[in-house]
Parts: sequence; C-alpha cells; structure tokens
Amino acid sequence: MQNETEYLTKEKFSELQKELEFLKTTKRKEVAEALEYAKSLGDLSENQEYQEARDSQAVLEDRIKRLEQILKSASIVSTQSSNAVSVGSVITVERGGDKSYKSYTIVGSEEADAAKGFISIRSPLGLSAMGKSKGETFSFETPSGTMLYKIIDIK
Repeated sequence: MQNETEYLTKEKFSELQKELEFLKTTKRKEVAEALEYAKSLGDLSENQEYQEARDSQAVLEDRIKRLEQILKSASIVSTQSSNAVSVGSVITVERGGDKSYKSYTIVGSEEADAAKGFISIRSPLGLSAMGKSKGETFSFETPSGTMLYKIIDIK
C-alpha cells in the first residue's frame, strides 16, 4: 500500500491539500497547547488530560503522514467521456438479470463512498469493471457468491 498510486479528482486533491495545511498549522498548534497545559497540571503518570493530548497528537501526526503520502502518490484524473471504464467514469450497470440499473462513479479509494455511488477502483466491482466497454458483462466473487453485471452506459 505504501507506494500505490492514489487516483484523485482535482477537487479532492485540493481538498486534501487544504486539510493538510490546516492540520500542520492550526491543529498542530492547538494540540501542542493542550499538551503544554496538561504538563502544567503535574504528575504525568496519572494525568488523564496529558494522556488524551498525547493520543490526539498521535492521531494528528498519523493523519498528516497519510495525507502527505496520498498527495505524493496522487494521480489527478479528469472525468472525461471514454469508450472504456476508467477512473472518473460514471457507469450504469445492470445486476445479473434483475433489470434494475444502478450508476456508480469509479474513484480512488480516498474518495470512495458507496452510499453516494462512489466506488473505489480497488473494490471488487471497480476492479472488475475497469477497461470494459458498453454492453460488456463482468463478474466478481463475493462472500455470498458470484456477482454478474452488464455495463449499460459509460459517461
């Protein structure tokens, strides 16, 4: 996972840059102030506020590291129309014979939100759909069995 390309839209890339800047400046300062205050309370071994501040600092630094990694390995995708499914494509699929259609946008894992129809390129559906054309069928395995889909449209 360390050096895998992270596919992002321009908007998501910009959003993550802003979050990183906020975390490195404003949030780091807030956490440092909380740590200083907690230290001033005395005995660190039984100081709950100090432990919470240290935990907050660890979570913050982990998120900063993750954002830096994502932005460094990011590949910006445009949502252009194509004949084949790629990152940024909006696909309409029919699930194995049940005649109901669903639309999904294929995105990088950082933008994935299945409830909103944003499916990760690394998800079983996303991986299986990649490179397919309108009219093609594809399948993938799930814990409940094989799923069969047909691509109805690609935007």
